[in-house]
Amino acid sequence: MKIKYRYIVLVIVALTFSCGSKKGVETKKKDNSSKIEIVDVKEETKTTKTDTEGIEVKTKPPSSTDNYIARYVTIAKTEMRKSKIPASITLAQGILESGSGRGRLSVEANNHFGIKCHGWKGAKIYHDDDASQECFRKYRKAESSFEDHSEFLTGRKRYAKLFNLKPNDYKGWAKGLKSAGYATDRKYPQKLISLIERYKLYKYDKEVLSGKSNEQVGVNNGVYRYIVEKGDTLYSLAKRFNTTVEVIKDLNNMTTNNLALGQELMIPN
Repeated sequence: MKIKYRYIVLVIVALTFSCGSKKGVETKKKDNSSKIEIVDVKEETKTTKTDTEGIEVKTKPPSSTDNYIARYVTIAKTEMRKSKIPASITLAQGILESGSGRGRLSVEANNHFGIKCHGWKGAKIYHDDDASQECFRKYRKAESSFEDHSEFLTGRKRYAKLFNLKPNDYKGWAKGLKSAGYATDRKYPQKLISLIERYKLYKYDKEVLSGKSNEQVGVNNGVYRYIVEKGDTLYSLAKRFNTTVEVIKDLNNMTTNNLALGQELMIPN
C-alpha cells in the first residue's frame, strides 16, 4: 500500500509541474508577440505623421526671381506684342542683367538691361562694368527700361536677323544676341536658356502667340483694368504694381482675398 501511495503522489506532482510549465511558456509567447505588434504600429504611425508634417512645414516662399517674374511678366508680354521680342528673352535678360531686380543699376537707375549711354540724352548713372565708371542710362521708372530695351533691339541693324526667327525660338534669340554683340560673356546664351527653362518662361511666349489678353489696360487717371490670370494673388499683384493688398481691395470693394480666373480688377498705377 505504501508503494502504491508513493506512486500516485509522484504521478500527481509530475502532472502538476508539466501543466504549469506549458502554461508559462504559452503566456510568455503571447506577451512577447503582443508587445512587438504594438511597438511596430506606433512607430509606423509616428514616422508617417512626422513626414507629412515636415512636408507641410517646409513649403518654400517665392524667391526673388519668382517675385521679379510676377512683377514684370505683364510688361514683357506687352512688349512682345509690340516689338516681336519673345517675352521669355526679355524676362531672362532682365533677371540676368539686374540680378532679379536687386543690382545697383536696377535699384538706383531702374536700368534692368545694362544698357549703356550710347548717345543717350537723358539721366545717367556711372557704374563699373567692362571698364571703370562706365556711363549707363537712368530711367524714371522700370517700365521705361523695358520699353527702351525693345527700342534698342529693334532700332539697330546688327539685331535685324533676330526678327527673322520664329517668335517662340528663344534658343535662337539667346545665341543671336551674343553673336550680335549684346554681351561679352561667352556663356551668355546658355545662361539665358537655363533661366528660361528653369522658370518655364517660354509659357509666356505661348500665351502671347495664342492671343490671350492678360495685359493691363489703361482706364483713367492712373488706374488700370487688369484681367486676373492663373497663379495671380492679391499679394503678387500688389508687389507687381507697387501698391498694397488693402488698396486693391478697397478700390474693388472686396471683402476677401479670393480671386477668380478672368476677373477684372482696378489697379492703381
